[in-house]
Amino acid sequence: MPADGKVKVGIIGSRFEAEIHAESFRMIQADAEVVAIASPTAGNAQKLADRYNIPRVFTDYREMLREKDIEMVTIAAPNHLHAQMTVDIAGAGKHVVCEKPLCMTLEDADLMIETCRRKGVLLLYAEELFFTPKYVKAKQMADQGAFGRVYMVKQSEKHFGPHAPWFWDVDKSGGGVFMDMGCHGIAFCYWFLDRPKIKNVYCQMATHVHADRTSGEDNSICIIEFENGAVGLVEDSWARRGGMEDRIEIYGEGGVTYADLHMGNALPTYSEYGYGYAVEKAPTTKGWTYPVFEELWNYGFPQEMRHFARCVRGKEEPMATGEDGRVVQEVLYAGYHSAGTGRRVELPFRRMGVRIPIDLWLKSGDE
Repeated sequence: MPADGKVKVGIIGSRFEAEIHAESFRMIQADAEVVAIASPTAGNAQKLADRYNIPRVFTDYREMLREKDIEMVTIAAPNHLHAQMTVDIAGAGKHVVCEKPLCMTLEDADLMIETCRRKGVLLLYAEELFFTPKYVKAKQMADQGAFGRVYMVKQSEKHFGPHAPWFWDVDKSGGGVFMDMGCHGIAFCYWFLDRPKIKNVYCQMATHVHADRTSGEDNSICIIEFENGAVGLVEDSWARRGGMEDRIEIYGEGGVTYADLHMGNALPTYSEYGYGYAVEKAPTTKGWTYPVFEELWNYGFPQEMRHFARCVRGKEEPMATGEDGRVVQEVLYAGYHSAGTGRRVELPFRRMGVRIPIDLWLKSGDE
């Protein structure tokens, strides 16, 4: 593969997350360019390709993997497909960017990590909170001693439900809101505290609003205790009305900081008539809304993809790896088991033969 120049990228997927990838790469054209899209939904793939001037479209991602110039492939597909896609991409000698959560099971995580290691390719874990400007600034301040000893880190993400039907199907997603968004908070707390060893996990979860759509939980609270004495608090909901909330709180013995991902970048707006788009998950644009400018940049997506492209070129060391994704997967396991049993779960925690993580909650009474 070339040692310089733009990294040639293929994207698997053609819906919401795939468009985020495509737009993010368009924002960092000096480092990478998307040359192919693969999706079984041909019409969607072609529309995305037309919108972003992507020259090649495939209905089978394995055909795309035969393209010799493609160096890195991003996976924006349902969770249950991540592991096999990663194995196939690595087998084709291409670097892998896998959207969160890494996969469905710990066995899958180990297979993905080992396959990429054996094939000599990078397994990069797409956790944009490591790149979100406000959150990066909070970590920089913490690392500079602004808050003294940090004893609690909180991350919360809440809205009224996901954007694609497969999220509601636990056989494809692996779980509900904890699997979908709790993985962000787990990774964030772990990263913010410089990846300390995790002692135990305690979770509470329930389905308050969407029982007619899913057997998964639509609200979850997770407490993570770390060996350094700090606590991570992760709150997630698909039951919150009123649009998206994404925020962090950092508490130290010498200070505190709060960061709301949207409010500091929003334009308070009132409209009797509505308009095209405000912000992710906003249910309406009538009345008071808070449209966000430079939304993807504020989330950190282009910065994340630029970093991954530079990793492929050997210019940076990966900040978010398959190993990070595996830590998140273990906490997801422990969290679902904790919610199912009502007990704190010590780590390391590995339950063999788990079909999907949510079974550790739904079927805990069968033990």
